[in-house]
Amino acid sequence: MATLGLSKVFILDKYFTELQKFWETEKKLQDASSSNEAVHLQQRLRSLSTELVTLRNRLHVQGGQPATVKGGGGPIPPLAPVSTAPQPAVPPRSAHNNVPAPIGSVTQQQRPQAPSSGSSSNLEDLIHLHGPLTEDAVMKCLQARFQASNFYTNVGPILLCVNPYKEVGNPLTLSSTRGIALSPQLNKVVQEAVRQQSETGYPQAIILSGTSGSGKSHVSMLLLRQLFAVAGGGPETDAFKHLAAAFTVLRSLGSAKTMTNSESSRIGQFIEVQVTDGALYRTKIHCYFLDQTRVIRPLPGEKNYHIFYQMLAGLSTEERTKLNLEAQTITSLRYLQYGDTRQDTIEDSNRFQAWKNCLGILGIPFLDVVRVLAAVLLLGNVQFMDGKGLEVDVKGEAELNAVAGLLGVSGGALFRGLTSRTHNARGQLVKSVCDANMSNMTRDCLAKALYCRTVATIVRRANSLKRLGSTLGTLSSDSNESVHNQAEVTSQHASTIGGSTNAGSKSMAALNNAIRHATDGFIGILDMFGFEEPKPSQLEHLCINLCAETMQHFYNTHIFKSSIESCRDEGINCEVEVDYVDNVPCIDLVSSLRTGLLSMLDVECSIRGTAESYVSKIKVQHKNNSRLFDPKPIDPRLFCIQHFAGKVVYDATDFLDTNKDVIPDDLVAVFYKHSCNFGFATHLFGSELKALYSVETVPRGVSFRISPTSHTDLLNGDEPVSTLTQDFHTRLDNLLRTLVHARPHFVRCICSNSQEAANRFERGIVVRQIRSLQVLETVNLMAGGYPHRMRFKAFNMRYRCLAPFAKLNRTEEKVTDDCNLILQYVMDSIGKQQSLVSTSYAMGKRHIFLSEGIRQQLEKLRSETRQKAATLIQSCWRGWHCRYRMSAIRREKTVNQPPVSRTAIGGTRPRPQPIAGTPPPDPNEKCDAKIIQQTCNLFGLDLERPPPVPPSRSYTVTGNTKLGYPQTRVMKMTYPEDTTTGDDGPVLLKGETVLVVGASHRRGHLIVEHKHCTLHVPFQFLELKQSVNI
Repeated sequence: MATLGLSKVFILDKYFTELQKFWETEKKLQDASSSNEAVHLQQRLRSLSTELVTLRNRLHVQGGQPATVKGGGGPIPPLAPVSTAPQPAVPPRSAHNNVPAPIGSVTQQQRPQAPSSGSSSNLEDLIHLHGPLTEDAVMKCLQARFQASNFYTNVGPILLCVNPYKEVGNPLTLSSTRGIALSPQLNKVVQEAVRQQSETGYPQAIILSGTSGSGKSHVSMLLLRQLFAVAGGGPETDAFKHLAAAFTVLRSLGSAKTMTNSESSRIGQFIEVQVTDGALYRTKIHCYFLDQTRVIRPLPGEKNYHIFYQMLAGLSTEERTKLNLEAQTITSLRYLQYGDTRQDTIEDSNRFQAWKNCLGILGIPFLDVVRVLAAVLLLGNVQFMDGKGLEVDVKGEAELNAVAGLLGVSGGALFRGLTSRTHNARGQLVKSVCDANMSNMTRDCLAKALYCRTVATIVRRANSLKRLGSTLGTLSSDSNESVHNQAEVTSQHASTIGGSTNAGSKSMAALNNAIRHATDGFIGILDMFGFEEPKPSQLEHLCINLCAETMQHFYNTHIFKSSIESCRDEGINCEVEVDYVDNVPCIDLVSSLRTGLLSMLDVECSIRGTAESYVSKIKVQHKNNSRLFDPKPIDPRLFCIQHFAGKVVYDATDFLDTNKDVIPDDLVAVFYKHSCNFGFATHLFGSELKALYSVETVPRGVSFRISPTSHTDLLNGDEPVSTLTQDFHTRLDNLLRTLVHARPHFVRCICSNSQEAANRFERGIVVRQIRSLQVLETVNLMAGGYPHRMRFKAFNMRYRCLAPFAKLNRTEEKVTDDCNLILQYVMDSIGKQQSLVSTSYAMGKRHIFLSEGIRQQLEKLRSETRQKAATLIQSCWRGWHCRYRMSAIRREKTVNQPPVSRTAIGGTRPRPQPIAGTPPPDPNEKCDAKIIQQTCNLFGLDLERPPPVPPSRSYTVTGNTKLGYPQTRVMKMTYPEDTTTGDDGPVLLKGETVLVVGASHRRGHLIVEHKHCTLHVPFQFLELKQSVNI
């Protein structure tokens, strides 16, 4: 709000206008019909309350006398309180803990006038916003920067990215983003991560979050490209090319068009880049979850995975014939026809060719992969129907035989695997025939298993490539174990050791070094799922939204909760109260151990329940939970959850079948190597086949997971080890353990509109994300709280260059005094500057607490001090070096005066011409005169009289034999070549035999005698005649 510097009358009028809005919002809050609306109204009340308090304080700041209205009238009485309830007003931002406000620290009441839209577009950090911190002010700043093509804005160390949708058709791979200019903000994030990793040795994690379509994948590729430029040698290295090929392949296999995003990533990726001594060592790709149901049934208006459409557009006629796809189109394939059938054939064909080339770079056989993909497509056209007998009838027998041929098995074996089941009934194996419904479900399970395992195999192959001469990476796509997880036990042990004595300090240092060694060189880029609300939402979407909730909770914990609790533990009185929304109740609702929705779903799967019974049980269990409620209209299979980013209605119809994630061993046994001649298909089920054939009885009524897991242990019964949700929850826990040991760098991505239109800024869409990401609360904390804390020793080590060296104690006992001395000099240096944010700090028991303003000032002064020191060191050395060289040159000229030669009387001797074929000497490249003189004295040389050219040798060499003169040679070409000049000299014709009597003084010429004439002929014109040697 633009208030400072305006007349008091305008401020007073603005105050009553905002007061009226406050009363109207308070009335709406009393009549709110939902909890979501109440939360938004409460946030609106807080912002209005802050604005009212600021306006009221402006009247007191501008003068102690009561304001008088223009045109007469008495003084205005003091303003009444806004509300009897406690107001969450923004307090002064320069309060220390028992420390007076330093000079130059600015409170919110002292903020200057709000800038114009032009200056807002140049505001790179929201903590420097003029005027009160309101949602409207943040929105105006983001919109002004968006319109000025500034899509990246900082909130202290946190980066906000507004997606402009300029690269909608971009496949978003490392190769496709090479031509895109990198913003300074993204460059700063990468350089900060590399710097902290190199200085501390601890792992770093760049965490991208935001709704689906907010540009996370695009930003992750830009960050990875910049990380290679900083630490990996750039895009011309083999490591970059291999990784770019891997992302090109995975982009087609793992992305699909949804209702809100035409390039939606359905695979969460954690890119682990190991850096040692500032250089990239190797990379790993961790994949989390796959939208399996999309393979067989995309939602209405959405598409299946991109690779299917690209394959149909890019395969040649011969390839389509080999894959039995010559007569197939999008509308004829059942797995594709129920979604969006529109296609850009040219674009898909170009992407497919790039995908094919990248498979070759990774060393993966192209034909093996497309055989599996073609089999998946054709499986959808195989339908089973109940027949008259026990067995089911097949509709699409030709497609069934084609699938069997592509997978290298017989049609009868594949039919039996799809339509029969083996059961273990109290130790007795019973064979049964499946009905049409069960057979169709098994067919869909096979299609999902083939696709998921193909993706996992490609990821394993990408991770097994050598990176910059390193050892082979053996991490598979389904395993999240890595060296950095080894630090958990060490860190737990380290937390139990005291550090009061020297021995304890040494033990702690040794353990810290062990942790650093275990996590050496780790820089991760996390591109996880964004919040989604499709209609209807399936189990996969519930897991995706749970992941988004977890990432939001990690952000809340690291930014808000840790700051508040650290201040409270060390007795710091931070007057800024950040009222953030905690989403732990929603996470507990979904993932708590016994009563969570996922746990109850596992129980319902174990007792073979139904969707209706599952929904009724969760509603009874959580009837008092405000996060779970019935949608309208009420349906026995639907339930609604209030997530941090909005309401989502879930359809539980396929929850149980999707969660079971089961493929029977009758079908897996079909791909055993003795009955399957397609090695790639056998490899896809390699672990399961090994476990299955470890016992003689096959099949024996066991089941396996559709998606590959990190283990192959089986239960005694007929159920797999874990369900889909259990496996996903385990992976998510492993990811969180990895992030806990890393230093996070947050990048918050925001959608600019819902139509993917370029350069369109929709305030309603952006405001909703600003509220869910809690940007306003973050700005409030960064501008007025203590979001940063450092150990005294670490602070002293980093910023001691800002204080005079002679005044520092430089002892561990007085490290606190050194910190105070450093801060005193810093505050004196910035005291005369007009700062817009708090430059406060507070001394705790173990840490020093810093506001974002003082941290930025410290970093700025440190950079300036180091730059000045480097300039001074360089200037001193260069001055000394020049003076030393000048004195040395003068001494050489005085002492080593060359004697006057006899040739100087008649003129200087001309310099001999260089030998033909050698480059002329570089005049700028001069040797040291002293070295030249020493060399001449050593070998007895005279600079004025160079040695004569050695005489030509009296022989030629052919092979290992020396041939003396004279020699008989044959003319290879006529000499001279040009015989039309009218010269009466002799001519040597091609094929004529001549006599060579010696080497000419002309370089490269021989002396030839022919018909009593002597000629100097280039040796290229002559060919040795070895049969005659005179």
